[in-house]
Amino acid sequence: MRRALRFAVGVGVGATVFAGYLYTVGTDTVLARVTAITPWALALVVALIVLEGVADGFGVWASIAPLNGGLSTGQSVQFALAGDFFDILSPAGPVSSEPIMARFISVTTETGYSEALGVRSVAKYVKSGSQLSLSAVLGVAVLAGTPDASGLLSVLAVSVFGLAAAGGVILASRRQISTGVVAVATPILSRLSGLFRDQPCGRAVVAASVRRYWERIVEFRSSAGLLSLIVVGGLLEQVLTAAALWVALAGVGEPVTLLPILVVVPLPQVASVVPIPGSLGAYDLLLGGALVLVTGATAGPATAGVVVVRTVALPFGALAGGVCVASLRGWRPAADG
Repeated sequence: MRRALRFAVGVGVGATVFAGYLYTVGTDTVLARVTAITPWALALVVALIVLEGVADGFGVWASIAPLNGGLSTGQSVQFALAGDFFDILSPAGPVSSEPIMARFISVTTETGYSEALGVRSVAKYVKSGSQLSLSAVLGVAVLAGTPDASGLLSVLAVSVFGLAAAGGVILASRRQISTGVVAVATPILSRLSGLFRDQPCGRAVVAASVRRYWERIVEFRSSAGLLSLIVVGGLLEQVLTAAALWVALAGVGEPVTLLPILVVVPLPQVASVVPIPGSLGAYDLLLGGALVLVTGATAGPATAGVVVVRTVALPFGALAGGVCVASLRGWRPAADG
C-alpha cells in the first residue's frame, strides 16, 4: 500500500511539473512547436532523451561501486532516473538533489550517509568538470575568432579554472572545513536524531561521519578506472543532449552544425539557481539565447527546438524518475541497515 501511494505521488508530481511547464511556456506554444516538427525528428528526439537519461547510469554505477559492492546495472539506471527526478524538483538542481539521493544510496548499499554523499560529490564534480572541459576545448576550436563568442569563451575559461581551483582549495582546507561543519552540524543533528532515536548522536558521531566523507573522496585518487567511467557517462550525456537539440532544430527547418551545440549544452545549468522546479523558463531562455549566439540560428527556430526537447525531457525525467523513486528503499527516517 505504501509503495503504491509513493508511486501515485511520484506520477502526480511528475504530471504537476509538466503542467507547470505548459503553463510557463504556454500550451498553445508547446502544441505549435511539437506539431511543427517532422514526425521522424520528434521520434528521434524522444529516443535520444531516453538514452541520455539512461547514460547517467554509467556515472552512478562507477561512483557507487566502492560502497559495499555497489549497484547492479538495473539499479544504476534506476538511481540515475531517480536523480533526474530530484534534479527537476530540487531548488538548486544537483546541488540540492544529491544530498537527497545519498539517503537512498546509503540504505540500498547498507553504508553510511556521509560515505554515500562523498562518492556522489566526486561524481558530480568530475562530471561537471569533464563537460565544461569538453565545451572549452570545442569552443576554442570552433568559435575562436568569432567576435560575438568572445564573452562565451571567457565564461567557459573562468568556469573550468574556477572549478579546478575550487576543488583544490576544498581538498587542501578540508581539515578546517571539517571543524566548521562539525561545530555547526552537531547541535542540529543531535536535535533531529533525538526525534527518531533513544540516544541522539553527539559530536564524536558527527566528526566520524565527516571523516568518512573525506575518506571516500580521497579514495578516488587510486580509482582511475571508475573516474574514467564517470567522465565517459558525463560526456555521453552531453553528446546525446546536443544531438537531441540538433535533431530538433533540423526538424523545425533550421539545420545547424552539431559542434557549437556541444559547446553550450552545459552552460544553462546555471539556471538551477532559480528556485523553481526544473528551472522553468530560465533554462529555456538561456539555452535558446546561447544557440542563437553560437549556431547562427534565428530566434524563432532556436526557441522551437528548445521547447521540443524540454517538452520531451521534463515529463520523461519527472514521470519515469517518479516511478523509479517510488520503489527506492530509505523513505523511513530510521536507518534500514
